[in-house]
Amino acid sequence: MQSVSAETANRAASAAATITGAEIVVRCLKEEGVEHVFGYPGGAVLYIYDEIFKQDSFQHILVRHEQAAVHAADAYSRSSKKIGVALVTSGPGVTNAVTGIATAYMDSIPMVIITGQVPTHAIGQDAFQECDTVGITRPCVKHNILVKDVRDLASAIRKAFFIAKTGRPGPVLVDIPKDVTIARTNFEYPRDTSMRSYNPVVKGHQGQIKKAVQLLLSAERPMIYTGGGVILSDSADLVNRLVKLLGYPCTNTLMGLGGVRASDSRYVGMLGMHGTYEANMAMQNCDVLLAVGARFDDRVIGNPKHFASSPRKIVHIDVDPSSISKRVKVDVPIVGDVREVLTELLSQIEASGSQPDVAALKAWWTQINEWRKRDCLKYDRAADIIKPQYVVEKLWEITGGDAFITSDVGQHQMWAAQYYRFEEPRRWINSGGLGTMGVGLPYAMGVQMANPGAQVACITGEASIQMCIQELSTCKQYRLTPKIVNLNNRYLGMVRQWQQIDYGSRYSESYMDALPDFVKLAESYGHIGLQIDKKADVELALKEAFGKHKDRLVFLDFITDQTENVWPMVKAGKGLSEMLLGSEDL
Repeated sequence: MQSVSAETANRAASAAATITGAEIVVRCLKEEGVEHVFGYPGGAVLYIYDEIFKQDSFQHILVRHEQAAVHAADAYSRSSKKIGVALVTSGPGVTNAVTGIATAYMDSIPMVIITGQVPTHAIGQDAFQECDTVGITRPCVKHNILVKDVRDLASAIRKAFFIAKTGRPGPVLVDIPKDVTIARTNFEYPRDTSMRSYNPVVKGHQGQIKKAVQLLLSAERPMIYTGGGVILSDSADLVNRLVKLLGYPCTNTLMGLGGVRASDSRYVGMLGMHGTYEANMAMQNCDVLLAVGARFDDRVIGNPKHFASSPRKIVHIDVDPSSISKRVKVDVPIVGDVREVLTELLSQIEASGSQPDVAALKAWWTQINEWRKRDCLKYDRAADIIKPQYVVEKLWEITGGDAFITSDVGQHQMWAAQYYRFEEPRRWINSGGLGTMGVGLPYAMGVQMANPGAQVACITGEASIQMCIQELSTCKQYRLTPKIVNLNNRYLGMVRQWQQIDYGSRYSESYMDALPDFVKLAESYGHIGLQIDKKADVELALKEAFGKHKDRLVFLDFITDQTENVWPMVKAGKGLSEMLLGSEDL
């Protein structure tokens, strides 16, 4: 019979061999190679934060609001090939994070959100700072998991990372009750992530790819249309190779900017609601359309009935089968990873030995170049007042087109997309699907953490920047140095534009008549603030920010033309060829 002392010793040894749930969280993040976690502590996650204090394998970034934690983790992922990670507490911590989660979900951004939850025995009891995290986030995550047993914690986190980055990427949430973080178990990080119910298709169907090749090579008025899937699958090199090989015109969506080099003569600009005239007209009038990693959303094709009025054959490549024929019926659907499918597509084109119809392609380019002559992005460059487009053009010149550009949402976002010419993928960081104001500054933080030493500029407006402006404090603490380019027109600019066009110029609640002094505000956080109200000072201020003050956060408050609108514009319910090119079309 075992002695009492021996039994006690065995129990002690057994306990020593186990670790807590909080330790498991930290060990799992280390196993996944996580380098940065963006978060905000609270009661339900304090055991996890205590373990974070004890480790040195990753850095925690303390934001000033949970929404910013998720936005920063989102941009961290968008601007790199890493998985962004956010950590927030239960209740209001989770609800504050929902906007960031929904933003990432709409743009298919891979990330993992770890949330605290009240103890398992208190779930459903309306406990302090309790909310139904799984229920609340279910519509805006790729997957979520409530972990009720510490023995399931490691596998849940492993699955979260795997699901987030495979197939169509997206945010995955792991909800951990507080008692699970102090329960103990043996730790072994699982290597097998096979799930019977989750097996995304990677390889495209060979027969469908063969049909796509035949259609592409027989086209007389071809068009290549690429979206965010090209960026997320790291396929920009293949798209550029395809465009060069075929000599076909190509357009990018807002989320796909940088997928094709802006300097390429075959690039016809962004398409859609505020796309170029030539891109929209080519999209509407092509006879064969290759859609790659795009989803034909309402801001891209306008009215689906109008789009369908021009007959064309459509090849659609996407990793998500639910995106194919969702809004527009396609002729050759190809489900698979974009990179895998494009690799095979290029191989078959090169092996075929066939060439496009040279005469037909020449005639098509003649038509496209006629559309280009409309110069749809012209603006009054001779004006004395600062035009917002001018600021973006000067930013592009001074950064050599080599900066990471984050933006908030509104007119400034569209001007950034139109006038900053992106040569590489993952340099344009914005909220496309959800259109979330306030993302710009936390996006800049996430980008800089993922890309230390890079030039980072946040193009924003005086309304958007105030939604997460408290993150100037985070930037101070972690010595982050983005340049904030505030295109200040003293209005909710895009709202004002719509009110002018569709609401009889009745500017209901769109005027920002109580703005702070942004220079003093930036200085109060320990940064540099500059106000620029003369056109002649724009270039000098930007050079000073990126030169003399390259190691400081500089808030550049540009006082711009209040009346400037974003052109071209496709109004809601209209088709791609029904664009307004300027105020003269109203």
